[in-house]
Amino acid sequence: MKYHFRCSDCGKEFYQPFLYLCPECSVQNCDNLPPAGVLQTIYPYDVIAGKLSGKRLFDDLKDKHFLPLLPLNSEKSLGILRVGNTPLYDAGFLVDLPQSNKVLIKDDSQNPTFSFKDRASQLVSAWALEHDINTIVTASTGNAGSSLAGICASQQQRAVVFVPAAAPLAKLLQMVMYGATTIPVKGNYDAAFELSLKASDYYGWFNRNTAYNPFTIEGKKTVAFELYQQMCGKLPDCIFVPVGDGVIISGLYKGFEDLLKLGIIDRIPEVVAVQSEKSDNLVRNIDARDFQVKPATTVADSISVDIPRNFRMASGFIKRYSGKYVTVSDESILLAAERLARTTGIFTEPAGAAAIAGLLKWIREGRLEPGETAVVLATGCGLKDISAPASHLVLPEPITPNLESLTQYLKKNKEDDIINC
Repeated sequence: MKYHFRCSDCGKEFYQPFLYLCPECSVQNCDNLPPAGVLQTIYPYDVIAGKLSGKRLFDDLKDKHFLPLLPLNSEKSLGILRVGNTPLYDAGFLVDLPQSNKVLIKDDSQNPTFSFKDRASQLVSAWALEHDINTIVTASTGNAGSSLAGICASQQQRAVVFVPAAAPLAKLLQMVMYGATTIPVKGNYDAAFELSLKASDYYGWFNRNTAYNPFTIEGKKTVAFELYQQMCGKLPDCIFVPVGDGVIISGLYKGFEDLLKLGIIDRIPEVVAVQSEKSDNLVRNIDARDFQVKPATTVADSISVDIPRNFRMASGFIKRYSGKYVTVSDESILLAAERLARTTGIFTEPAGAAAIAGLLKWIREGRLEPGETAVVLATGCGLKDISAPASHLVLPEPITPNLESLTQYLKKNKEDDIINC
C-alpha cells in the first residue's frame, strides 16, 4: 500500500485503506471537546526520494501530479474541474511597506466553487470514486458543503450536506443548484457535524467532514506545494492563515512537512494562525490546561466554530514548528476586506479577510521584519457572503439621469477630483 495512517495523539500506525479516527484514542471522545485520534496520512518518503533530491525531486513529483504524495492511484480520478493552481498576486498597494518587504495574496477564490475547500472535496471525491463509493456526506457552515456539492456534481456522485439554517444564502443556493441533498439544521455547525456523523454511520455514507476524514488534510496540503513552486523554491518568511476548525492550517503544515521529510526544503515558514476575537476557540486553548468553549458569534461564518475539530493536530503543528497566532476584531475583518478589494481588486469573504486583518495587525505591531515576505491565504470569494460587507458599507442611491444630478452626486460624495481629471 502506498500510504498508511498515524494517530496524531498516540502515534500508533494503521496499515489499511481507510480509517476515520484512531480506534483507540477516539473511544473516549465526547461532543463538547475536540476529538482525539485524528489521523495523518504517511508515505514512504525514502522510497519516493529515490536517487533524486531537492528541486529535481520536486520537479519529478510535479510531473507526476504529486500522486506519490496523494492517496490516489490515478490523476484521472480527480475529475474534470481544475482545482488548485490558484494565482499568487503581489499586493504591493495593500499596505505601505519598505521596498525590501513583499506581501503576496494566494487567491483560492479562483477554485471551481470559489473556495479553498475544493482542494479537500476533490481528493475525498477522487478516493471515493476509486473505491466505488457514490454517496458522500458532510457538515458545513457553507463552503465545504457547496464545494462537495459542486465536485460531486462533476463526478456524478451524490452529495448530502448538513448545514446550519443560518448559513449564507449564496452558499445554500450553490448546494441546491449543484443538486446536493441539502439539509438545513436548527442549530450551529457543531449540531450539523454531530448529525452528519450519526447519519453516515446509520446509512453507510462516506463522510467528508474536516479532520474526521484524514484525506481532507491531504487535499488542503497541496497549497504548500503550489507556494513552493510559484515562489521558485524560495519560501516566504511567514504565512497568514484564517483558522476555524484547524484543518487548513494543518494541511498547510502537512504539505511543508512532506517537503521537509523529502529534503526538498530545509525549513518550514513561520505560520500565523488568525482567528476572530469572537471565534477564538482554537488559539485561546493552545496553552490552556483544560479546553474551554466560548460560543462563536463572528461575522466570518466560515471560521465560526465552537469546537475546532482539528484542534489537537493544529495546535501540535503550531507548537512543533514555533508557529504564531493572533486574534482580530470583526470590525477589522470587514475593514480588511474593503481595503483588499480597493487596493488589489480581490474580493474575499470575511474568513479570508480575517487573515488580511491579521497581517495588518502584525505590521502595526512592528512584527514584520525588514526584508521579509508575507503570504496571505484568501480562502473564499466575497460573493459567497454579501450580508457582512453590506452591513458595513453604504450603498449608493440612484440619481436622476442628467449632468446636474451627477455633479451634485460627485460633490456630495467628495469625488470632485474626477470632475476635472
